[in-house]
Amino acid sequence: MRDIAIVSFAQSPILRDAGAQNEVELIMPVVSAALNAAGLEDVQGVDFTCSGSCDYLQGASFAFVAGVDALGAVPPIKESHVEMDAAWALYESYLKIKAGQADSALIYGFAKSSPGDLPFVLSQQLDPYYYAPLWADSVSLAAMQARAGIDSGEFTAEQMAEVVQASRSNAKNNENTQLKGDYSVEQLLAEPEYIAPLRKHDCPPVSDGASAMVICTVEKAKEWGLPYAVISGIEHRIESHNFGARDLAVSESVVLAAEKAGVSQGPIDIAEIHAPFSHQELIVKKALGLDDTTKVNLSGGPLAGNLMMCAGLDRIGEVAMRIIKGEAKRGVAHATSGPCLQHNMVTVLEAS
Repeated sequence: MRDIAIVSFAQSPILRDAGAQNEVELIMPVVSAALNAAGLEDVQGVDFTCSGSCDYLQGASFAFVAGVDALGAVPPIKESHVEMDAAWALYESYLKIKAGQADSALIYGFAKSSPGDLPFVLSQQLDPYYYAPLWADSVSLAAMQARAGIDSGEFTAEQMAEVVQASRSNAKNNENTQLKGDYSVEQLLAEPEYIAPLRKHDCPPVSDGASAMVICTVEKAKEWGLPYAVISGIEHRIESHNFGARDLAVSESVVLAAEKAGVSQGPIDIAEIHAPFSHQELIVKKALGLDDTTKVNLSGGPLAGNLMMCAGLDRIGEVAMRIIKGEAKRGVAHATSGPCLQHNMVTVLEAS
């Protein structure tokens, strides 16, 4: 099986409200940037294209088709789409290349979340018979998970505040982030609870934007003369959709995905964790088996800017670019989708 590399990644500024910009206008700059960084003029330079988005954000069936306009309608291309975070579009593209059906791929994700009520929109991801009719919003479900973790002794409110403190501090070095600054744990804990035990800073900001990435075989990367990060392992696992059938305070699927992806087969220099809520970073970090020597979410992570349908791909892109720049030799990126860490993907990246 051929080794696959990430050669470029581009992310738009993470905005609270993109205003009059539509999805095509959000996608075009990042797609062009990712292609240009790979030395390609347009989408015809890759063999396959795959996107990740959510039709519910736009309120129309097959709304993702409009995003394809950003690529150009003529000549036709080999294109696919996943109704999930673009990290899963990367996974589909990875399999396409592994199967020998392509040598290179463009992946992109996009979301304009500001026009709607995102926490309630996400309730449509729930079981359509038992949970969706309850209209349980994503923040309330995350609060239930946080309460389970605190009550079981898995983590504390102070540890959650430390996650937020680190996120806002790290985000100062990322020009694309939405929330950044210096805060003390005491300041954060002094803020009122929003949906107990979560405070507003424990929750991700509503964000608009897009991201794009180019991957290819290692042979193709060498042919193009590009530096790259190798995907040495990738795996995704799913928890039960029934909240009562699993322990919300831990993540067995992350543990299994990390094992299959080979996280423990070498030292991890950096990690990017797709944890929309502060307590979820603590759950995933433990499930990945990371210790305090691993640098986590140097980009600021989703708490500093959470592009729905892109944030998981962003985690992979952040690790890949740090490896390409020589800032790390081996890293792990985590992506999630669904309520309370239901779907989880773990990707291990290494220097060439």
